[in-house]
Amino acid sequence: MMSIQVIGIDLGKSNFHLVAHDRKGNTLFRKKLSRKQLIQFIYDTPLTTIAFEACGGAHWLGRLSLKLGHSVKLLPPQYVRPYVKGNKNDFIDADAIAEASQRPSMRFVEVKSEDAQLITAVYRVRQGYIKDRTACMCRIGALLLEFGVSLPQGHGTMKQLFTWLTANAPELPSALNIELTALHEYYKYLNEQIKVQDDKLTRHVAQSDEGQLLHEIPGVGVLTASQCMAELGSVKQFKNGRNLAAWLGLVPHQHSTGGKPRLLGISKRGNKHLRTLFIHGARAILARPEKTGSIFGDWLVQLRASKPFNVVCVALANKLARIVWAVLRYKEAFNAEKLQSEFA
Repeated sequence: MMSIQVIGIDLGKSNFHLVAHDRKGNTLFRKKLSRKQLIQFIYDTPLTTIAFEACGGAHWLGRLSLKLGHSVKLLPPQYVRPYVKGNKNDFIDADAIAEASQRPSMRFVEVKSEDAQLITAVYRVRQGYIKDRTACMCRIGALLLEFGVSLPQGHGTMKQLFTWLTANAPELPSALNIELTALHEYYKYLNEQIKVQDDKLTRHVAQSDEGQLLHEIPGVGVLTASQCMAELGSVKQFKNGRNLAAWLGLVPHQHSTGGKPRLLGISKRGNKHLRTLFIHGARAILARPEKTGSIFGDWLVQLRASKPFNVVCVALANKLARIVWAVLRYKEAFNAEKLQSEFA
């Protein structure tokens, strides 16, 4: 056990497959353990490097391993795939993880704190409620369409559903009204639950110094600030703001060969939820360029005049990501005057 250089673990729900390598890359042992056995194994194993993919349950196991003194390496799954040799099975995957973790140029994922995962949990539950609310609204509209009633889209009409029906479709069957009442109550319940989740995220941001710094940036609201706190962790893992923007997928996808550069649409790598929020923040700024967009000066005006709207949104989102990196890296509040001087 003392000659172990790294232990690669292929994570599962109930069963975990382990492969240990020595300093020369030779396989020392292979084990298949249950969750309870894995925890005991980590407790009993002398301090070493433990590597696994950044997937479901990885951050919890990473925190446990770090607490016991082990060195933890979380790998993006797409970087492990090239090291899989032969047919795919759980032990081969664990072997590939152990091998990939020892590459000097490998990129790793930072282990998230428990607080960061709690914020993510609140946000994901909120997203689930929004998805259910959209489905409920579509269900109400589809039922009415079957009886010849075209319900206008939007929450304004949906919140006043029966007032609208009284004025526009007074002869609907009473049995249908009973079904619509049940669905509308569910719609109102979902609105309440979304509000509860919003309040939780607002409190998280208000109670955090980093959250308050982020909230001062134009285009960065409570949702974006809370997601940055949850997903970015320590921004020291990014060398600069450009690396953060690239990690979010807010840069062109490159497919170059033969010395001929070829840039395509954005790469869409990294966290899609956070990338979406940055782009929505950029859209909010562009909706009021004379107010929130004024701090970007002529740069934004000239870009808007020469490029399509969506291209400008992505460019501005890229800029916001860089600002977020700088604010978190140096722990300084957003300075609009300094930004304006840079664009002058």
